[in-house]
Parts: sequence; C-alpha cells; structure tokens
Amino acid sequence: MYHALALVAAGLVAAAVPQAAGLANTAGICFLLGTLIFSGCLAALALSGVKILGAIVPIGGVLLIAGWLVLAAAALRQTS
Repeated sequence: MYHALALVAAGLVAAAVPQAAGLANTAGICFLLGTLIFSGCLAALALSGVKILGAIVPIGGVLLIAGWLVLAAAALRQTS
C-alpha cells in the first residue's frame, strides 16, 4: 500500500519539479519493478510451490528500497 502511494508521489514530484524529474522517474521505475517482482514472485511461489522463486523475491525488495532512496534524493533536490 505504501509503495503505491510512493509511486503516486514520484509522479507528482516529476510533474512539479523539473530538475528532479529524472530522479523521480527512476524512483517510479524502481517502485513499479520492485512491486511486480516482489509480489509476483511471492504469489507464484505460493501458487506453484517452485522454490527457486523464493531466491528472486529479495531482488524486488532491493528495488523497493532503492526506490525510496532515489525518491528521497529527488525530494532533497527539490529543496535545494
């Protein structure tokens, strides 16, 4: 839920602050891919039982964390 709100925030920052648009777009891509990989692999793991999918889930988590860090960098660029 919070990552969906962050995705909206990244879009708002990209639209409102031209100098932070690149970082905000990167954050949005990280949130989108992170959510797809994290949630998708967990759902596929639960439904199929293929254990190798559990090794891919942390990649989605890392992308979500990267999205937050890049969004914070975009917010810092907005204030300066």
